[in-house]
Amino acid sequence: MTTVRTRIAPSPTGDPHVGTAYIALFNLCFARQHGGQFILRIEDTDQLRSTRESEQQIYDALRWLGIEWDEGPDVGGPHGPYRQSERGDIYRKYALELVEKGHAFYCFCSAEELDQMRAEQMARGETPRYDGRALKLSAEEVQRRLAAGEPHVIRMKVPDEGVCVVPDMLRGDVEIPWDRMDMQVLMKTDGLPTYFLANVVDDHLMGITHVLRGEEWLPSAPKLIKLYEYFGWEQPQLCYMPLLRNPDKSKLSKRKNPTSITFYERMGYLPQAMLNYLGRMGWSMPDEREKFTLAEMIEHFDIQRVSLGGPIFDLEKLSWLNGQWLRELPVEAFASEVQKWALNPEYLMKIAPHVQGRVETFSQIAPLAAFFFSGALNLEPALFEHKRLDAVQVRQVLQLVLWKLEALRQWEKERITGCIQAVADHLELKLRDVMPLMFASITGQASSVSVLDAMEILGPDITRYRLRQALELLGGASKKEVKAWEKLLTAIA
Repeated sequence: MTTVRTRIAPSPTGDPHVGTAYIALFNLCFARQHGGQFILRIEDTDQLRSTRESEQQIYDALRWLGIEWDEGPDVGGPHGPYRQSERGDIYRKYALELVEKGHAFYCFCSAEELDQMRAEQMARGETPRYDGRALKLSAEEVQRRLAAGEPHVIRMKVPDEGVCVVPDMLRGDVEIPWDRMDMQVLMKTDGLPTYFLANVVDDHLMGITHVLRGEEWLPSAPKLIKLYEYFGWEQPQLCYMPLLRNPDKSKLSKRKNPTSITFYERMGYLPQAMLNYLGRMGWSMPDEREKFTLAEMIEHFDIQRVSLGGPIFDLEKLSWLNGQWLRELPVEAFASEVQKWALNPEYLMKIAPHVQGRVETFSQIAPLAAFFFSGALNLEPALFEHKRLDAVQVRQVLQLVLWKLEALRQWEKERITGCIQAVADHLELKLRDVMPLMFASITGQASSVSVLDAMEILGPDITRYRLRQALELLGGASKKEVKAWEKLLTAIA
C-alpha cells in the first residue's frame, strides 16, 4: 500500500500568511490521519522577492502553531534539496525532455512583442493568450537563435479545443475548457522554472500522493494534469480547498484583516487557539464542538467534512475562542503563558534601556511603556493635528510610510529610519515633520521613548497594524488617492 505523502510549498516573499498555515494544517491532518508523511518545500524561484529572512519566518510561525514536518530544507530528508532555487539542473533536464518529446517549444518573443500581441487580441474582443507564433519557426531557425544566445523561454503546448476533466476530492469532476488555457511558460529567461513545471517535477520526485491547495489554483489545474500526461507520470489526487474570506466575503487580505501569523503571536493569542480556529475554517468535528486540540482534529479528520462555502476569518470569533482557551488554563499555566508572551527577560531587556532614563519610580513604567505590551491602541484624532500638514497630507505620509515598511524584509532601526526618511525627502518634508505622526500611531502618545527604537522592538507586524489603525481612524485613502499615491511610491528611492 502506498504511503500517503502531502506537502506545503510556500514562497518566502513576505510575512508568513495565515492562508499558508490553514493549508499546511489540513495537509498535516490528512497525512497523519492516514499514517503518512508531511513535507515542507520552499518555492523560492522568484529571485527578486525571495529572502532567507522570510523563509526563517515561515519555519518559526508554523512551529509556533505546533505544525511540524517530516522533511524540509531545515530538517533534511531523502528527497532533497527542498528549496526550488537549488534544483535548477533538475528542472532544466525535464524541460528539455518535454522539448525533445514535442510537448514544449522555445519562444524568443520579447516582452514588447507579447504586449502588442495581447493588445491586438483584446482590441478584437478575444481572450489574450499566447498565439503560438514560435511554433512556426523552423528547426534550423530555432537552433540558429539558440546558438546566437538569444533570450528565450520554454513554453508547453496545450490543446486549443475540448475540455479537461479535473478530478477534485471535494467537488468531483470539474470540466474546464482548453481554450481558456495559455501556452504556459515552463522555464523563464533566467533559467529558473515557473510554478507549474517546478511543482509537477517536485511532487513526482518527492512521491507526493495528495495535493491539497487553495481553490484559486483550480482554473489552472488542466496545465498541471497535462504535464503529468506528457511525462507519463501518475498524477497525485487533487483537492482544492476553499479560500479564507474577510467578513465581507472578499478574499482574505491584509488591507481588511491582519494576515501574518506572527501578528497573532505578537498580539497575545495562544498557538493552540489559533490552530483550533484555523481547523474550524470550513471544517467541523463530527460532534460539532468548537474547541479541540490538534491531536483531536487528526483523530477525527475526514476531508469530506470540508465545506465548500468560503470560510470567514473573523477576528472577533478568533478572540472569543482564544478567550475560551485562556479561561480553561490552570492559573499557573496562564501566568506562564503571559510571561512567555511579553514578560520574558529577552523582551524586557529590549525595553529597559529606553525606559530607565525616563522614570524616577518603577510605578511610572506602566504609563510610559504600556504601548509595548498592547495590541490595538485607543488613538485620539487630536494627536494627528499637524502644524505644517493638512489632513490629506497626513494620510498620504502615513500611507506611503506603511507601504514602504510593508516591503521591508530586514527589520532594523536603520532600515526603518531609511524608509521614513525616503518618504519625507520625496515629499520635500523634514524628518521632524513626519516623526510626530509616527509617535502618535505607534505609541498613542505625543512623545515617548524613541519611536524608531520602539518600532524595531515592537516588530513589523504590530508596527504595520498600528499604522493601518491610524489611517483607518483618519478615514483611510480613497481609491483615487491610492492610485495617485501608488505612482508616487514607485518614484520613492
